[in-house]
Amino acid sequence: MKIYHLILLTVLLAACKAKPAKIAQDTSKVKTGKVLSASYKASSKVVSAAADTTNIAEQLDAFANYYVVIADTGSNYYQLKDKMLELSKNTGIEIDTMDRYYDKKKDLIKLPDNYPEDDIFAGDYFMRRNPSETLSLEYLDSYKDNSGKKMIALVSGIYQNKASADSALVVLQPSKTAFAIKSKIYVGCLH
Repeated sequence: MKIYHLILLTVLLAACKAKPAKIAQDTSKVKTGKVLSASYKASSKVVSAAADTTNIAEQLDAFANYYVVIADTGSNYYQLKDKMLELSKNTGIEIDTMDRYYDKKKDLIKLPDNYPEDDIFAGDYFMRRNPSETLSLEYLDSYKDNSGKKMIALVSGIYQNKASADSALVVLQPSKTAFAIKSKIYVGCLH
C-alpha cells in the first residue's frame, strides 16, 4: 500500500503545480498530527531523492497547519454515525459526507465506485482537508499519526486558527470525548 501511495504522490506532484497554502503561524501547545501520513512520508522521500530541487518549495507549500476538532472516536462506524446525527440535531451543525458512505464489505468509508466527479479516488477513501464547519466521519490516522488505520473520528470542523477551533470545542462541551489537534494537512493539487 505504501508503494501505491508513493507512486500516486509522484504522479500527482508531477502532474500539477500547487498554489501556496496559507500556513498557520500559531505555535501554541496543541497535539500535532500529520495528514496523509503515508503520502506525506512518501513525498519527503520523493523530495529528498529528486535531482531537480526547483519544485521543493512548491511541494512544501502544499501543506497547511490546521486545527481539527474531533467530537469522538471509535472503531464502530454505525455508532459514530448515530452520534453524528444526534450532534447535528442538538447543535445545528450541518453534516457533509462529501458523497462518501461506509462499504461494509470493504470495511471502508469511501466514494462510490463509479464516482463521476473524481475517477482517481472513486471507490476509495478521500479525506476532508479544507477548513469547514461541518460534521463528517474520517479516519483519525489522516490527521494524527499512530492512531490506527481503522480508527474513525467524528470531525466537527477544520479551522485555520486555534481560537476558532477552541470556540468550536466549547460548543461540544461538556463532552468528555471532544478534543482538538493541530494537524499538517496536504492541501496541494491531487490531479
